Amino acid sequence: MPLSGRDAYNAAREFYIWPRVPRADVEAGFPLIFEEGKGVHLRDVEGNEYIDLMSGSTRASALGYADERMVAAISSQLLTLHYAGTGSQAAAPAIELAQRLAALTPGDLTATVFTGSGSEANEAAIKLAKLYQRERGKPRAYKVISRWEDYHGSLGGAQEASDWLGVRVPSEPGPPGFSRIPAPTCSRCAFGLEFPSCNLRCADFLADHIEHEGPELVSAFLVEPIPQANGVQIPPPGYLERVVEICRRYEVLFIADEVITGFGRTGEWFGVQHWEIEPDIMTVAKAITAGYLPLAATIVRREVRDALTLFPDIHTFGGHPASAVAALTALSIYESDGLIDRAEELGLELLAGLQRLSDLSIVADVRGLGLWAAVEFGMGPDGRIQLAQEALRAIVLRARSLGVLVSQNARSIELAPPFVITSEELADGLARFEQAMREVCASLE
Repeated sequence: MPLSGRDAYNAAREFYIWPRVPRADVEAGFPLIFEEGKGVHLRDVEGNEYIDLMSGSTRASALGYADERMVAAISSQLLTLHYAGTGSQAAAPAIELAQRLAALTPGDLTATVFTGSGSEANEAAIKLAKLYQRERGKPRAYKVISRWEDYHGSLGGAQEASDWLGVRVPSEPGPPGFSRIPAPTCSRCAFGLEFPSCNLRCADFLADHIEHEGPELVSAFLVEPIPQANGVQIPPPGYLERVVEICRRYEVLFIADEVITGFGRTGEWFGVQHWEIEPDIMTVAKAITAGYLPLAATIVRREVRDALTLFPDIHTFGGHPASAVAALTALSIYESDGLIDRAEELGLELLAGLQRLSDLSIVADVRGLGLWAAVEFGMGPDGRIQLAQEALRAIVLRARSLGVLVSQNARSIELAPPFVITSEELADGLARFEQAMREVCASLE
């Protein structure tokens, strides 16, 4: 019999380590344990029901829960071939998926290596960039530049490139060769400037930093096209185009971390398509299988693949046949059901619903792209004084008590509903969230 009710929570206290959850929160019963989901609805082990406005907290569950097409395809593959090995062996669905991704991704991104998570995909991207530079005449290019407040994973080089979620500092010292530059956060510009009179100083600083580190030593610039820090940080116009140009000028590979933004979250197949830029390497995960099975991918331009004589990397479950079929099925559903366009359309409803909260004194900004949005909180005339984290938590907990799941993201509360949510379900969830917001705001006055 599966654990349920308080037995599940008691067992978790005794035997489970909650990632990034303080021990005091565990004892206070803050984490949730779920036992069933259908569509955009979840039920926990104590029988409480919720509308999931975060796609499983990680934004992965793009197709919602219990999609019978996904389950049938995965089940059929498991009965046909449940595992095919790795290295010099592969399952046919993995090759088919690589071919499908080559047709779907922008530009000349045509060759893929599969891993199990976004962290691993970024680790592979870093390794591929270094190997490429070695083969193309920059044998000492071991350095990787990333940005403040970007997140790329919780292991190895991907963790060292990260500056968000608090995973890097406790584990330092990490691998050498990683440095970070300011992110394009206009509301809190690191240079004390304002857009557009700043002339994108944050972008040009990349060139300064490459010169400082030594162009012959820099292999790649790794970024989230839309940083998740503080919730959906959309870069200013022209920023991404300029940093790509700088990368080309210095022969530095541009790596786009699309682990969150890939496969429709922003209303395009990939986030970079909003700016019509072409990465040298792209990493994806999460919605590639809609969260039904673990899978991630690192996709490179043909030139990068062709420069390699060997890729010394191996993952036991990279390209797992059932995961590959899950991805192929998810991609087909996104396409056949028009869910990429739907994410764009419903995103307008999501943003409009959240903008109703702009009259609250604690709301500093409402922003979003596709089905990914955030409400940023702040005090003072310019909204730059950070609201106490306890107040944001109170909103999240009150929303939870009203049966809707949203996530706290430092200064913001974030929403990323599954693509299959109906307009009625979205309106219902937003109404409950608004109630929580207004109640907590009233208590602060």
